[in-house]
Amino acid sequence: MQKRVDRRLVHARARRIPSEVWSVLEQTLVLTPSSFGLQPYRFLVVQDPAMRAKLLPQSWGQKQVVDASHFVVFAARTSMDEAAIDAFLQRTCDVRGVTRESLAGYRGMMTGMLLSDGFKPQVPHWAAHQAYIALGNLMTAAALVGVDACPMEGLVPVEYDKLLGLTGSGFGTVVACALGYRTASDKYATLPKVRFPAGDLVKHV
Repeated sequence: MQKRVDRRLVHARARRIPSEVWSVLEQTLVLTPSSFGLQPYRFLVVQDPAMRAKLLPQSWGQKQVVDASHFVVFAARTSMDEAAIDAFLQRTCDVRGVTRESLAGYRGMMTGMLLSDGFKPQVPHWAAHQAYIALGNLMTAAALVGVDACPMEGLVPVEYDKLLGLTGSGFGTVVACALGYRTASDKYATLPKVRFPAGDLVKHV
């Protein structure tokens, strides 16, 4: 597993993630837990070569953008409104067979916090945190099924938003992840990972 998560992957362009494997990884994103269950994010699976080529210069020239089997852009909400909350509550009713009336207290709690003047400026930050939970889940799941993953913050969010049609949508790019299989010539593949000892990082209280 340690070998499967790396920021410097050189991807084998010709080797693709099988569709049945990708379906599992995509479902990992869908099933990721989030604050209130609201899922304040969207996942853009960018497979169009032309679009990836446009994203490349806005990604500091990182070649995995165009070489990886799959490239996922994580977009988080930039604002929250009652419509988003009500859409989630309706989904809850549909899935669990409960009434909207039974969720009135939950709705009041969510609107009271998320739509308050004090919290509104924090929504992008809060939503981005939720997106990162999904990123972590995706990377772990990928490692478990033998897929290499490379998280990427080295990108220009505002330019990504323009290219991907996110500008004005209520969502904004926060991070991306390239997934696939590293090449045999990847010089970093056989090097030991440089990490501080667990004792320096993990404290038992």
